[in-house]
Amino acid sequence: MQTAIDSQHHLIVAHEVTNVGSDRRQLYRMAKEARNASGVSDLHVVADHGYFTGNEILACHEAGITTYLPKPQTSPNQAKGMFPREAFRYVPERNEYRCPARERLIWRFKNVEKGQTLPCYWSSACPDFLMKSQCTTGTYRRIKRWEHEEVLEAVTARLDQAPDIMRIRRQTVEHPFGTLKAWMGATHFLTKGLKNVSMEMSLHVLAYNMKRVMNLLGTTGLIQAVRA
Repeated sequence: MQTAIDSQHHLIVAHEVTNVGSDRRQLYRMAKEARNASGVSDLHVVADHGYFTGNEILACHEAGITTYLPKPQTSPNQAKGMFPREAFRYVPERNEYRCPARERLIWRFKNVEKGQTLPCYWSSACPDFLMKSQCTTGTYRRIKRWEHEEVLEAVTARLDQAPDIMRIRRQTVEHPFGTLKAWMGATHFLTKGLKNVSMEMSLHVLAYNMKRVMNLLGTTGLIQAVRA
């Protein structure tokens, strides 16, 4: 179940039922549906790390949608006591990286993996580095940088400048889900099949939004708004 929630009134402005078990390909589609439904041109979207996918974030960026979401930490290096990728600082004016030992990782070649263009960097000093065991088990510590990496870096920077925004996300998104689950009780969806479940969920969303608006405006206010 995918939902986009208005952070001010906690209304469900867009929703969709999918049979995909991952959120990694849902960010742009839900953001676009939320913008179309709300009419908000300068849309700011907050999501959790399960939605963090480069191509999805890039699509939002190109559509003028501002995103806030944490980058998942998937590398096991830090748990092993080795330098994580974040310890390597990119120097844009030189198109190179600096490692924790201040060595230069220069551009070597460009590769394409899963449709993404990835320039690759490493330093010739790696084999003789005294702390090499804390860096890599290979001959060189290679850093791959997506050609649109600056878009992902901007997302991280925005999140660092707004540390409380993920708390707002939890308060916003979990509220409707908690209410709907309470209404449904211990049962699951009563129908089967994607089309039928989508219709059933739409009825839940309609009921939730109507009750929410009645709480905000009152029954008379809702009727007046519908007539208008």
